[in-house]
Amino acid sequence: MTMFILKVICVYLSTVGFGLIVNLPRRALNEAGIIGLIGWLVYYGITYFGGGMGTANFGGSLVIGLLSIGFARFKKMPGIIFQIPALVPLVPGGQAYQFIKNFAMSKYVMALDYLSQVIWIAGAIALGFIVAEIVFKVNMKLNKKRLKS
Repeated sequence: MTMFILKVICVYLSTVGFGLIVNLPRRALNEAGIIGLIGWLVYYGITYFGGGMGTANFGGSLVIGLLSIGFARFKKMPGIIFQIPALVPLVPGGQAYQFIKNFAMSKYVMALDYLSQVIWIAGAIALGFIVAEIVFKVNMKLNKKRLKS
């Protein structure tokens, strides 16, 4: 349990820290940290209960995308301000490092395995953001139709 709490704190701090590095407005830092934490919790929950890396990253990025849109509307700021820092905990940096390391050491089969993981995870993250945007746009159209009737 202590290790989980430490991970939660580190995820929040890494998201906020990345926000500071990319000059995120101060009034968006806490929200970006919360969005990143919730997205990571979804990712962690899916992997904890036996889901694959692609499914977990898709779920995490879908939640990040939806929350970013919501916070962007609430704070009257662009959604990308919240999405980019919140995405940091899901980035497949470890797999990318292992790909480069194994490629440099001429272990091409293992390098290709890591490369396929990186591509799969990046695709799942992109798909999660796309689905979040589609869900938002469909919801907006349905709300407009309800208001007209």
